[in-house]
Parts: sequence; C-alpha cells; structure tokens
Amino acid sequence: MTTLAARTLERLTTVSTATLTTALFKRGLRNVFLQEVARLSPGPNMVGFAYTLRTIPAREDVDVLDSFKDRSNPQRRAVEECPDGAVLVVDSRGDAQAASLGAILATRLALRGCAGIVTDGGYRDSPDIAAMAIPAYHKRPSAPTNLTRHHAVAINDPIACGGVAVFAGDVMVGDNEGVVCIPAHLAEEVAEEAAEMTVFEDFVQERVREGASTFGLYPPTDPQTMEDFARWRKERGR
Repeated sequence: MTTLAARTLERLTTVSTATLTTALFKRGLRNVFLQEVARLSPGPNMVGFAYTLRTIPAREDVDVLDSFKDRSNPQRRAVEECPDGAVLVVDSRGDAQAASLGAILATRLALRGCAGIVTDGGYRDSPDIAAMAIPAYHKRPSAPTNLTRHHAVAINDPIACGGVAVFAGDVMVGDNEGVVCIPAHLAEEVAEEAAEMTVFEDFVQERVREGASTFGLYPPTDPQTMEDFARWRKERGR
C-alpha cells in the first residue's frame, strides 16, 4: 500500500461524506456511500486506505473455538498485519447476527496505528469500542462470537461492504454521518474538489442563515453569486 499525500490527507479530514459523494457523482460514481453503517461515537474524520477482510457464512464443522489456534486464521492475521494508517474494512455480508470483532481486537488495531474499523456486520463489546479513540463503524451491536455466523476467508480481496464495492487500497473516509469509498486513483482530485466545494457551501450556508433564497445561490446560476463568493472568500482569507 502507498500512503496519501499530506495535502490530500489534510483535505479529506476536513470535508463531509455528503460533499465527497457529490464530487464522485460528477464523475459517474453513484454507489459509494456504505449503507446501514453508522459510527459508534462521534469524532474527527476517519481517513485511510482500505485493508479488506472477506467472510463467508460459517459452517459448524469448521468454525469452532480451536480454529483460533491456527495462526493463518484470516481474521487474526488481518488484525496483526493491518498496516499503520489503513482502515480495516470487513465484509460481513450485512449480517449482524454475530460480531465481526470485539474490543480486544479493536484495541490491538488501535495500538498498531489502524486509522479505523468498518464492517457491515456488528461488534461485540460495542460500548467499549465506542469509548476508544479509533473510529469504528458497524450496523448494530452483536454479542455472539463471529464463529457462529462468519468464516473469514481472505485478506485484501475485493469485497462488498454496505452494498459498496471496496478494493484494497481504495480510500475510506468516514465522518459522523457515515463512510464513503473513493477509488484510489481519484482520491487526490476528489479531495481538492471537495475542499473547494466545502468553502462555497460555507458561504451559501451563511447567506441562507441571513435569509437569502436558494434560487440562483445554490447552485450558483446567478452570476452575482460567484462575484459575492469571491469577495466573501477574500474577506475571510479562504
């Protein structure tokens, strides 16, 4: 995995997933926001490369507690090998009847420098994970061990998470609304555009709070809008 340029990382930590989905929509990408995946506790943006873990349904003769003795177990390997600054993205097939992982594994990921944890399943020990600094997103709490529903099969395969195709190395950005997946080759240009969009939206929000109509303002179909925006931006040093 490569690392994000400092400027791109900074941009992505300051923009919303809503703005990012619009920038991606302009490029023809409609299905980029993970569905039914919510943050356990609010905090700063999560930004990092996707490090994926794929699961299939568990089978009783294979998924037993002794299976954790095997150091090649993909779930445990993912926790021990997830790179610093990456986001562990777990394909749990939208099944939250059993945990994708719990507080002990989340703690290990946090101490290894993982930038976040995302699953379309659930977490056990979710109150403990919510209290951690590491951003964590899931469908809902789920106390049963992963072995009752999930068999981990592969690391860094293409996966589906929250109905979105996620490839290893894609850029995952999460805010307090949810998570968006940005194809790696678009990350830099999307970050730049989203940062510019955010400045303009701040201007629009201020005008609307002052009583302005959205007609001609948002979108800026009135030429006067962009003149006013340029003056506003200069006044505020943005």
